[in-house]
Amino acid sequence: MKVRKAVITAAARGARLYPVADTVQKAMLPVVDIDGLPKPTIQIIAEEALASGIEEICVICAPGDGPRYLEAFTSLRDNLLESFKNTDWAKEEAEKVDQLRTCIQFVEQSEPLGYGHAVYCARDFVKDEPFLLLLGDHLYVSNNPTQRSAAQLIELAVQEECAVSAVNPTIEHQIHRYGTLTGKHLPNQKGVYQIDRIIEKPSLSTAELELQTPGLRNGYYLCFFGMHVLTPNVFARLQTQIESGSQNIQLTTALQELAIAEKYLALEVKGNRYDLSKKQGLLQAQIALGLAGEAHDETLTSMVDLLAEANQRKVK
Repeated sequence: MKVRKAVITAAARGARLYPVADTVQKAMLPVVDIDGLPKPTIQIIAEEALASGIEEICVICAPGDGPRYLEAFTSLRDNLLESFKNTDWAKEEAEKVDQLRTCIQFVEQSEPLGYGHAVYCARDFVKDEPFLLLLGDHLYVSNNPTQRSAAQLIELAVQEECAVSAVNPTIEHQIHRYGTLTGKHLPNQKGVYQIDRIIEKPSLSTAELELQTPGLRNGYYLCFFGMHVLTPNVFARLQTQIESGSQNIQLTTALQELAIAEKYLALEVKGNRYDLSKKQGLLQAQIALGLAGEAHDETLTSMVDLLAEANQRKVK
């Protein structure tokens, strides 16, 4: 089994990020990456995939956004070469952008029929291969300095030759935000579970009854990390929902069916995910990237200074 294709879903407009999302596509919001360079969010996510061994990327976007993304990448490359002539870092970054342009294709989601429908739009790109699925509004920071979060996931999928979803143990008052699952811990494999049951954004009472996972701390549940390696069999499950006439195609429903039909694992990824669609998500992601990267000391010093300033204002 080889995982060489990735799908990034980036069709949602980001209503919770208005008014900025009215003028800037959510996936183009600028963030300073771990290498200290400000980049569009979509570039950081794509580089996560490429650094994990992915060769081809498909971005699912809203109607008309594909040409805008391509134009933005072209403009970024040209500006790097024009504005920073004869500088090595600019040439290197321009080469990275060129690599992105050559390995990325864009597919438009014609109607907003749910996250599962966005994934289904990638079926012609994926064909009969396993693929890495990433969210276009999540940034991932690995706790392993030598292995990206996506690389951890792909490694297990290749080893076990099956679908694998990344999960994080999540405190109970936050599980209503995420797909949540339970499963059996596999012996001799730390943080690996055979998935039994998945529920999308469950209530706490439902989770207490159906989603308890032995071995987790009390009050914690396994929630999706926003990253999956899936087999192409998922498209048949999604197609069934589409043919039923549903106006909200759920990936979670398809994944539950996948768990019944084939081997499907969950992996506790050594890392954290940051949801940019949340009000404080962009701020949290930026701080996390700053602390994880080359600007760690500078970021930490800035945070201490800001906290001191905030305390002074509070005293006054």
